[in-house]
Amino acid sequence: MNIEDLRWFAVLAETEHLTEAAAALGTSQPNLSRSLRRVESAFGVQLFEREHRGVRLNPYGRLVLEAAQAGTAAVDSARRRIDALIDPESGMVRLGFLHSVATSLVPDLLKAFREVAPSVRFALRQEPSHDIVQDLVSGEAEIGIIAPRPDPEVFGWHLMEQQRLCLQVPPGHPFASRRRVELAAAADEPFIGLRPGFGFRRISEELCRAAGFTPQLAFEATDLATIDGLVGAGLGVAVLPAGAVRGSDSGAVSVPLAGVQARREIGMAWRLRTQLTPAAERFRTFVRSRPATST
Repeated sequence: MNIEDLRWFAVLAETEHLTEAAAALGTSQPNLSRSLRRVESAFGVQLFEREHRGVRLNPYGRLVLEAAQAGTAAVDSARRRIDALIDPESGMVRLGFLHSVATSLVPDLLKAFREVAPSVRFALRQEPSHDIVQDLVSGEAEIGIIAPRPDPEVFGWHLMEQQRLCLQVPPGHPFASRRRVELAAAADEPFIGLRPGFGFRRISEELCRAAGFTPQLAFEATDLATIDGLVGAGLGVAVLPAGAVRGSDSGAVSVPLAGVQARREIGMAWRLRTQLTPAAERFRTFVRSRPATST
């Protein structure tokens, strides 16, 4: 039995005549009879009483008709909703993105996309990179804006922004007036960083190791804005991407790192070998048409 068998059963229940029901459905009477047998076999009972002029629902049939009408209505509703979600003009894009781009890159991007696709909707998920990667694998998100780049064997990638790395220091700190600073000069400073598991935590730790020291973490946070605020309060220093915290009023000062070639790369990722919905494909095409920027 399938959903179409239930539809045919409901038509037969309405007409109470095999020949009329078959004509209304555009099928043959034998096909309709076989469909009815599948429904009755699935429920294990006879659903119609055969009469000289046609058929009539029995008590079992009335129960099945109620369920058939509710079931087919639910399936039709789901199909309509899915059609709406995948419509390239008004569908839904499931987008995951980093906390650190929530006030800068993402709002600007969505505003620009809205100008060319005003009816497309977004289901937004703001979370760390490792969670975005899991969402891309599970299908909870179709597209992610993340850093660093995930496994190229599994995910497609488009570079969107390269960010210069800076030492974030409190106002009035001896380094605050410098044009550049060697990271090694901050070896004895208390550091503020992201919790383990965050992509940028690995980047900052690798930079410190390359500079010859292991940072002494005074505080760990889950987003760059909190780190910026703690630095501004004089509780330590931090390695942060330039411009990562737009509109900050913490008072913290960003001093570019000298001798550091590394950049934080933010990009759009999607799972390879998985077909995007038309709306998501339209958004991906739009993002890929925009040149990468640098800070």
